[in-house]
Amino acid sequence: MGPKSERVYRTIREWITTGKYHPGAKLPSERTLSEELEIGRTALRQVLAKLVAEGAVEVHGRSSYRVPDRSVTTETPTDVEPWQIHGERTLYDNRWVKLGLVDVEPPGVERFEHHVVRLHHVAIAAVLDDQDRVLMMWRYRFVPRSFGWELPGGIVDEGENSLQAALREVEEETGWRPDGLEHVVTYQPMVGMVDSPHEIFVGQGAKLVGEPTDLEEAGHIAWVPLADIPGLMARGELMGSGTLVALLHVLASRGAGASPTAAG
Repeated sequence: MGPKSERVYRTIREWITTGKYHPGAKLPSERTLSEELEIGRTALRQVLAKLVAEGAVEVHGRSSYRVPDRSVTTETPTDVEPWQIHGERTLYDNRWVKLGLVDVEPPGVERFEHHVVRLHHVAIAAVLDDQDRVLMMWRYRFVPRSFGWELPGGIVDEGENSLQAALREVEEETGWRPDGLEHVVTYQPMVGMVDSPHEIFVGQGAKLVGEPTDLEEAGHIAWVPLADIPGLMARGELMGSGTLVALLHVLASRGAGASPTAAG
């Protein structure tokens, strides 16, 4: 974004963080914002698209924006007891995978040993452009023996944080350098038996800086229209839980959470 767009971006961000527009409040129309902030409609829409991608605002209807209301009304239960952990023994351990048996005792149940697989901390990024497209890779995965679309991402290396890892992985795997990324959610993909925190980042804008340097991970690189995502999901062409979680978040934040079959 140019200096004027950056100024408008910071201004709207400040309006939200200072409470000028509280959660659930509707922002002024594009026409009003354009006049008040002295910026063209095209540049304004790019700013709003970035704010939407970051989750700072949501799209409601055509060209209508609101501040997300993330107030939680569901109370946290207090009558459920945790499992007791009495110890753990390692069955297998290398730089990629650690397999252990954990001695556990659920409430009211006889204690037993439970297999636990410990994998690495992972960061994944959904990078969007001003044409409502997302940066993806079409690649082959030998474990399921299939091709599919994936978002760039990978293991958080020792000495770096998850944001640094996400930025690095995008550039290594695609040759594009994101303008910036923002964390949206952390989750566990197989919480019953596998420990592998996955962190999802979303960003708007990127610059092509060269060819992919991670040739093992790189595949066919493309900017995929967000409008195609439900159809690709219905065809089973989106691979990996991180890709699905990130793209579902993007679609939901844009008010585009149509059922997969709607575009299949």
